[in-house]
Amino acid sequence: MAANLRKSQNLVGSLHKCFATAAKVKKSAPIKSKTLAAVGESIAAKGFLRPHKPYAPPSNAAERVRSVAGSLQLTSDNRKLDNLSEKFQFLSACFQELQHGVPNSQVHELCTVADVIAFYETPVDTTAPLDALRRTDLPENLHIQYEYLRFNPETDTKFNGKTAFPKSSTLVTGLKYRGKYEGHEAKRSWP
Repeated sequence: MAANLRKSQNLVGSLHKCFATAAKVKKSAPIKSKTLAAVGESIAAKGFLRPHKPYAPPSNAAERVRSVAGSLQLTSDNRKLDNLSEKFQFLSACFQELQHGVPNSQVHELCTVADVIAFYETPVDTTAPLDALRRTDLPENLHIQYEYLRFNPETDTKFNGKTAFPKSSTLVTGLKYRGKYEGHEAKRSWP
């Protein structure tokens, strides 16, 4: 029994050492700061259908933001926006000027006037990737079927209503496509 107790104490001690070194490694790793460009790349990589309105920046967006900053006595582009009421007034004035608001998830990232200028110079494209493919010139051997076909053995005459998957049902689960596509429930030979 004493041998088992020593083994368990050694096991606990070695586990403690492993976790302690892992914590030290995590603490010493450099922390990457998020920038506006990094967040934009992250959103672009994640996909589509974001709840943002499309925005095409005007050619004079930087000058317009600087004029708003000048009217609020924010003279330098590198001036920190530490006062929250001052930051709110500045961002709401920029919204009134450019008709494009800062999402709540990005307000904390706008620390200086230069960050706000970079935000208002960044376009927001809300086009889904499939719709973006329609605008591109595809190679001759690549075709994308935008309006796909669903097989229904009762209405389709191709192959005389025979399917390759006789016991598989075609279910339409989305509310958006229920009116567009008809589902089919396969007949089973046994219950």
